[in-house]
Amino acid sequence: MAETGKKATAPRKPRSTATAKKAEAAKPVAAKPAAKKKAAPKTKITPVRTMHAATHEEIARLAHRFWLERGGQHGFDADDWFRAEQMLLGKAS
Repeated sequence: MAETGKKATAPRKPRSTATAKKAEAAKPVAAKPAAKKKAAPKTKITPVRTMHAATHEEIARLAHRFWLERGGQHGFDADDWFRAEQMLLGKAS
């Protein structure tokens, strides 16, 4: 009587990392939708010329305005704060 079952095969070898990277690179990448940017308000900022030192609140308001004009982009809070201080103290260059 002849056996008609499947033949036993050796297990597959795992792919090398170079082959796996090539296979991943060949896959198409879906494009991400671009984020919509809000239009920055078109206002001219003029320094406040006063004889007193700028208060924390005045500096914060002006720094917030700079942040809004830049479109709310994060990561420049220290730059905005320093710029606001300099402008309020009349030392802007």
